[in-house]
Amino acid sequence: MTVGAPESSADAEFHPTADELVSGNRRFAETFDSHLLEVSPTRHMAIVTCMDSRMDIFALLGLGNGEAHIIRNAGGVITDDVVRSLCLSQRYLGTREVVLVHHTDCGLQLVTEDGLKAEIEQETGIKPWWAVESFDDPYVDVRQSMKRLEMTPFVPFKGNVRGFVYDVQTGLLQEVFLEDSGAADPA
Repeated sequence: MTVGAPESSADAEFHPTADELVSGNRRFAETFDSHLLEVSPTRHMAIVTCMDSRMDIFALLGLGNGEAHIIRNAGGVITDDVVRSLCLSQRYLGTREVVLVHHTDCGLQLVTEDGLKAEIEQETGIKPWWAVESFDDPYVDVRQSMKRLEMTPFVPFKGNVRGFVYDVQTGLLQEVFLEDSGAADPA
């Protein structure tokens, strides 16, 4: 259990798995052959996506190791830290394309900014200073993220920014276009 976090039924069933991960790493290292990969991604691409564990981004997009930077956070939203990462990716590691991949059935659709902050403040006595970035519609949120990238002065290469919503039920991507103004793109 995390220090300071309230115990839940999920915590009672939780069993640490770090030792399993170390064992898995040992098996991985036995056949490791990626030591010659360059630090710069070969496709000159950065992908911003959600941290959702159902999304294997390399497999989902048909990418191989070393082909793209993957930047993940809750919701795949454009935050200050994502802008920082994209700035470094473009300026020092040669990326020129940004692909946003949000998804259906996102956990951020289940919380509200005020609700989560009030809950945390009640438990800890401190209201979080960071934005939760919850949303109702992943298509609208992709457009919001595209607009944020368009407006930031810190990401120099914005000519190749594309956005998508991944459907967790079908495995398919639906492209989102910045000029659309509806609540959701057609499936």
